[in-house]
Amino acid sequence: MDRSEDEILAEELADLAARGGRLTRLVAQLMRKNVHEIDLEMPLPFDDAVRRVANVLGLAGRAVGPMHVEPCVDQKTIRVVTRGGALGMNPVVVTALVTNCGMGSSKVRLRAAAKEGLIKQRAGEKTATQLAGWLSE
Repeated sequence: MDRSEDEILAEELADLAARGGRLTRLVAQLMRKNVHEIDLEMPLPFDDAVRRVANVLGLAGRAVGPMHVEPCVDQKTIRVVTRGGALGMNPVVVTALVTNCGMGSSKVRLRAAAKEGLIKQRAGEKTATQLAGWLSE
């Protein structure tokens, strides 16, 4: 069963809170999200691009189940939870959709989402930008 970004972020925030988990989950569900998406072209064959994205995201965070995508041999979804914001205390869900473009190239849609409290940290935006830079190296 696929979990939504909101569910994953709520659980991660509740785990950080240690006490008041149910209340934290409820409040987290109501908080706004900072979401940022970046499209990248990778001059790599599909399998190599998938490995590269999985390695970079694997170094950034821990894997969580991918979101459901229509079955297609030319697409692969990779999802991790990493930390962003002040002192790395804000969970960020990062989802990468790798698509085979043929001719030895692939596209990556990188999406990072984080909950925003009273102080806007733009953790989703900053994380997406940082990971896109690492993927482009």
